[in-house]
Amino acid sequence: MSIEVAIIDYGVGNLRSVEKAFLAAGCRAQTSAELEVLRAAEKLVLPGVGAFGACMRALRERGFDHLVRERVARGTPLLGVCVGMQLLFESSEEFGPVEGLSLLRGQVRRFDGTLRVPQVGWNQVHQRQRHPLFADIEDGAFFYFVHSYYCDATDETDIIGETEYGARYASVVARGNIYGVQFHPEKSQQTGLKLLRNFARIASA
Repeated sequence: MSIEVAIIDYGVGNLRSVEKAFLAAGCRAQTSAELEVLRAAEKLVLPGVGAFGACMRALRERGFDHLVRERVARGTPLLGVCVGMQLLFESSEEFGPVEGLSLLRGQVRRFDGTLRVPQVGWNQVHQRQRHPLFADIEDGAFFYFVHSYYCDATDETDIIGETEYGARYASVVARGNIYGVQFHPEKSQQTGLKLLRNFARIASA
């Protein structure tokens, strides 16, 4: 049986918790660092925690940056989670600028200095447009966040969900077969599991 969702193991993040969340959502998921597995999976997940630069460096050292671009170009659905979403963009100002994957246009910026960072805890996602990722998820639903930087998307049409922290920022993005969520769906209880299940149901391009 083919793997429905492969979680890219590049030595960064709590990968097992993401895998367990997909399994709890009823999806065939596996964490792997094997190119054969990652190339054969129906969908890919790019997780990430910590510093943008360290994540990007670890991804490049394993050649997974090329793998991600290759599979995206072939229409494979890709979901970036937390820092994994930030890596989808062109660059980050965290210890930077540091170049990202440039799959989406925009920069990753630090929250305003008057705000407490990191933002930790539950916050709402306001849906800017209807999307299969939001199937059976109400507008304004709460998800669990932990981050000090946010994605400043250049193209407004890439933003499908926003969250308020000092100002509104992109917390869910989508363009073609590329998706990203700033929060941790694996820590967001049943609503998070719904979103992961929705991603697993999205057809390849």
